[in-house]
Amino acid sequence: MTEFVLVAGAWLGSWAWDGVVPELRAAGHGAHALTLSGLADKQGVPAGQQTHVQDIVGEIERLELRDVVLVGHSYSGIPVGQAAERIGDRLAHVVFVDSNVPVDGESFLSAWPSGRAMVEASMAANDGFWAPLTEADSEGQGLTDEQIARIVAGATPHPGATLSEPAVLARPLGGLPATYIKCLLDGDEPTGDVAQLLKSEHWRLVEMDTGHWPMFSQPRELARILLGRAGAS
Repeated sequence: MTEFVLVAGAWLGSWAWDGVVPELRAAGHGAHALTLSGLADKQGVPAGQQTHVQDIVGEIERLELRDVVLVGHSYSGIPVGQAAERIGDRLAHVVFVDSNVPVDGESFLSAWPSGRAMVEASMAANDGFWAPLTEADSEGQGLTDEQIARIVAGATPHPGATLSEPAVLARPLGGLPATYIKCLLDGDEPTGDVAQLLKSEHWRLVEMDTGHWPMFSQPRELARILLGRAGAS
């Protein structure tokens, strides 16, 4: 039995995977959606990026999970990528869902120069937090009005320290068994750092014809792709 550990991106919590978790469990696997410190039901908990890495590693160790498929969406690809190398032989596969990837010594903000000023301005105006996304941010991403309303209603401010703290990698990310899911409504090509990683024999690319939040817009299709990684190496 594969154990899926699912981590949503900025502003979101474990609830973001409600449409995916039942599909994975119905196929006979374990599915564990995780809320990172400082978000959703863990608001108020101090958090930096390394806190989020430890959230993931700690949960896998606490539950004594093995044969883990670790799934990171958007921002959470950064802590998930670091956690993937730290859980050793517990890891079966890592899946990056339209996500950022960690670069040793780089932060979320330093790796996104075109968006850095916008995020820092939001943090300055919101006591160090990145303000939650709005309905306008969600347009054009293959979401229904109801899905947009759910995302916006559930989104919570994102702790700024997690965005400015650098990633720490002990070895090249390209050595991990990985799948990158590119959501085409959010851009039809992976970013340059992801494209470089996809040259590795251990990485593969899967495309979805939807937007940046496929756990809402196409949960069954996303679950099907994840189930395809069960038992993969």
